[in-house]
Amino acid sequence: MIKLGVLDQVYVNEGQTATEGLQQSTRLAKATEDLGYTRYWVSEHHAMRALAFSSPEVLVAHLAAATSRIRVGSGGIMLPHYSAYKVAENFRLLEALHPGRIDLGLGRAPGGMPLATRALQQNKYVDVNKYPQQVLDIIGYLHDSIPVGHPFEKLMVAPSISTAPEIWLLGSSAESAKIAASLGTSYAFAEFFGTPGGEAATQHYNEHFEANSVLKDHQRSMIATLVICADTEEEANRLATSSDLLFLGIRTGLEIRFLPSVSTAVNYPYTEMDLQHIKQIRKSRVIGTPAQVKEQLLQMSKDYHVGEILLNSPIHDEKARIHSYKLIAEAFGMNVQRED
Repeated sequence: MIKLGVLDQVYVNEGQTATEGLQQSTRLAKATEDLGYTRYWVSEHHAMRALAFSSPEVLVAHLAAATSRIRVGSGGIMLPHYSAYKVAENFRLLEALHPGRIDLGLGRAPGGMPLATRALQQNKYVDVNKYPQQVLDIIGYLHDSIPVGHPFEKLMVAPSISTAPEIWLLGSSAESAKIAASLGTSYAFAEFFGTPGGEAATQHYNEHFEANSVLKDHQRSMIATLVICADTEEEANRLATSSDLLFLGIRTGLEIRFLPSVSTAVNYPYTEMDLQHIKQIRKSRVIGTPAQVKEQLLQMSKDYHVGEILLNSPIHDEKARIHSYKLIAEAFGMNVQRED
């Protein structure tokens, strides 16, 4: 059976504050841990009013402290903005605080509009082509294996510990899959972006994986997809209208400063072109009853050649969101303990 985890972008729900959104995510992390989900990842996006945070490493610390078993990680750190050494320090500290529970997902994308990227990279030269070397540097720092001749070969990364976070490379293109395969890291494909070529990307990773002598055999691949589940197909589609409107805004350049309520989404004055956009958006969504969702996720696991899927469920109503994860957990026979 495939493993299921959570990808949380921590939306600010219409009518609520960012603080309330973060509190909801904390409750969701606790609930999905009790439901038997394996991972809880949070993303990195900058200067987006609809999202409650921009610093995944800080939120990972909070969520890991609020839980006790589920793996918690970044999905991901946008590495070209940062020093590999500083990222290694942050995540080694997280690993020391929560041994065996921290994931370090890394990405190449800017995670925001050009103005935010300029601010993040102010007074520094950034070459995205150096991303693979940055990843190798992080592996070296976290595993005390910086090669001889490296300018920082004698540099210590505090704290000194015997374990290290799992390292995942994230992507929505074949290029990231090629880098992950060549470096010997785990790989996650952002299926919910709707970018074509995901099946070929994961297949390339699986077929061309080269074991890393430091990481040993860490060949793992998974996808992240948007899933909304309810007791009836009609209710699932109703709940999905919130994300329909949000992603319509992203696609058309209209900034929506919150995750809309179902009422707002249903009553929005859509144009014919808007409806065509939503129809296209829905093609990369899993929406339905527990049986329908299970069938689609199992098929996606086969199509993408992955054994794990992260579920991103932007549902405005908190109880309905937790219930969605509970229904899926029950459908897959996971260790369901309670529902908040």
